[in-house]
Amino acid sequence: MKTLKFLTVTLVFFTCNKSFSQSNLLNANIPQEIGLLNDAQLSANDEEPLAYGFVDDRDVLWSKTVWELIDLKERINFPYYYPTDTMNLGTDRRSLFDVLLRDIKKGKIKEIYSDGYFLNKITQDEILDKLVLIDTSDAGYTQMNENGYVDPEFITPYSITSNEIEQYRIKGTWYFNKRLGEMKYRLLAICPLAFDLRSRIKLNQEELVELFWVWFPDARNTLNRSKVFNSRNASQPITFDAMLNARRFNSLIYKEENIYEDRTVKDYIFEDALRQLLESERIKGTIRDFEQDMWNN
Repeated sequence: MKTLKFLTVTLVFFTCNKSFSQSNLLNANIPQEIGLLNDAQLSANDEEPLAYGFVDDRDVLWSKTVWELIDLKERINFPYYYPTDTMNLGTDRRSLFDVLLRDIKKGKIKEIYSDGYFLNKITQDEILDKLVLIDTSDAGYTQMNENGYVDPEFITPYSITSNEIEQYRIKGTWYFNKRLGEMKYRLLAICPLAFDLRSRIKLNQEELVELFWVWFPDARNTLNRSKVFNSRNASQPITFDAMLNARRFNSLIYKEENIYEDRTVKDYIFEDALRQLLESERIKGTIRDFEQDMWNN
């Protein structure tokens, strides 16, 4: 067992070590050479995410699907939020929202939905429409009615960027694999949340809305090519794909699949943040206890 753990740690170390954001930093003659890989590094660099193993349905003894909330105001979740301003940074440092939005625009991420049940697929244009709002002032409307045109000074564009992303919602399934004899987690989807532009500007209401749900397996290639800044060792970043699969974040369960039409915690615990938090911990406890109970019976 110790040998297996040692080999696993060694494999992870060398996997992370073979491609990092500051490659060729110490050998560069000019700044433009920073980040360039030599032939040996290019041949050894594998940008494919670690494939999930096949799980036969007959091996799944028990499962529970949960929806969780990742609050980006918590320090442990900062790697998903920063950087919000990339004007003075290199192209290798981006927030999770920038990474997702970039490849959505390029058409590399295609499985995008309006809900967490993947019933309504949405297009790239529909997503961009949620992120941009062109607001015309009252003086602009008056000018339009009188003259038939509006001066640019009366038009204000607003857009949602990484700075406006407050939270993420994720959907995943915990399952007990009886063949391996262990509890595993599989992340299924991720959704950024931001204040609704129309409500915030026109009605002055601070209301968080879901922007879009991304089917996580479809985004793994994108997330595996993008690195997260490592504050403890800048030469050894980790990819977004590895971070999320390893559950390196703090989250709160706000819903679990249940007989009551998958109602959320706040639907049956009203206006009591402490009890809602305790309910989230209770749900987490039932998941942890199932694996323990399997070995105690």
